[in-house]
Amino acid sequence: MLKKLKVINFIMSESKQRLDYKNKTVLAPMVRVGTLPMRLLALDYGADIVYSEELIDWKFLRSIRRVNDVLGTVDFVDPADGTVVFRTCPREKDRVVVQLGTCDPQRALKVAKMVENDVAAIDINMGCPKEFSLKGGMGAALLKDSDKACEILTTLIKNIKIPVTCKIRIFPDLDETIALVKKFANTGISAIGVHGRTIQERPQHPNRVEMIKEIAKSLDIPVIANGGSREIEKFKDIGKFREATGCNSVMIARAAQWNCSIFRKEGLLPIDDVIKAYLKYSVDYDNSPSNAKYCVQNILRELQETPRGKKFLECQTLEQICEIWDLGDYCHKKQIEYQKNGLQGRREVNPLSQAPESKRRKIEIVLPPDVTELQCAFIRRNFIEDTDLPKSKLLVYTTKNGLPKPKYETIQEDKLFRSIVTVNGKKYSSSFWEKNKKFAEQGAALVCACFLGLIDQNVLVANGSILR
Repeated sequence: MLKKLKVINFIMSESKQRLDYKNKTVLAPMVRVGTLPMRLLALDYGADIVYSEELIDWKFLRSIRRVNDVLGTVDFVDPADGTVVFRTCPREKDRVVVQLGTCDPQRALKVAKMVENDVAAIDINMGCPKEFSLKGGMGAALLKDSDKACEILTTLIKNIKIPVTCKIRIFPDLDETIALVKKFANTGISAIGVHGRTIQERPQHPNRVEMIKEIAKSLDIPVIANGGSREIEKFKDIGKFREATGCNSVMIARAAQWNCSIFRKEGLLPIDDVIKAYLKYSVDYDNSPSNAKYCVQNILRELQETPRGKKFLECQTLEQICEIWDLGDYCHKKQIEYQKNGLQGRREVNPLSQAPESKRRKIEIVLPPDVTELQCAFIRRNFIEDTDLPKSKLLVYTTKNGLPKPKYETIQEDKLFRSIVTVNGKKYSSSFWEKNKKFAEQGAALVCACFLGLIDQNVLVANGSILR
């Protein structure tokens, strides 16, 4: 009998949480980097507080909270495509901060209520200068709409039991910046993160340390200094940056992204040691191969041009990446173990049956009557070798039997994909929608392979591809 991921109210702690922001080293929120493996690694090396990557409110709101018995985690899963929006575990419970991208007080509150029993605090992103955030009224756009920003903060503070903070960028004018941070502090936030660059400035521009220092002097709440990665090359530099800014705590982004052992009092570790430790967490917590690859790329940087780096860039699976750092066997054994224990991978729910009503209407289509359909999801982890992939099996089958190559036709609706494959004049499709064209084609090929007897349907039931 397969274990199922239970939808239960898994509460790690009911007590009022008070995260201490004084004299701390903090892993900053970083897009695609601040996922669970990197957060746990930062804690191993000595970070006191770790931030998630920025998570957009509407994306979070369409997720479903699930306890993952196999991994020992709490997962917030998007039912439309099975993507894990946010994953956390008890070990980081009292030290992980979810950073939220939002422009709406009620949406922010709904997300906060979803996660307040699983995390230590909520942070509102008011510093992201990216066009996506600005056009959506999020991130640094809130600096120009301080009334709305205060409404978001106040709504959260009044209605949730964990601390609320925000992270900002400075204005060119010191007085204007101080007026803004005082306005935010008066809402009752527990701390404020300050990046010492303006919205227009980038890492190559100098960080305005003196301005951060004046901001810290003007407030009674802890100020977390950010933007000093150019000056922080080793652990001792963190203390120097804290002293130079006059702040309670220091938030580190790029220096930690390059070598997470920057938090070690004993000194930096070789990057190979850091990569191995990171990959082990990626395996242990079923991190996506694309995310793991992105994080390792940021550690390697210019070493991607070496022979080993180029071999790494060719990797597509987590096991292939692990092989380069002598963790291939470990990865393979863990994945087999997870399959036996019932981990279903990306697909934990039927996206058509549990998606929001509006999403369901958008993706309902009527296929031609000659298309053979099956509710069968493509789960990448179930195919360890590339030769085992459904598309590979179909290609071998058609070649061996002198048939035309499989032909794929893909439909896209609202950023989701579904394919129809034609083999020997017959058409096949999966009823699941995928997050990209490649997975959609594999899903269609999987259905075809199932009907042709190339893949045992009982195996697909056992590994969670077919939900019954």
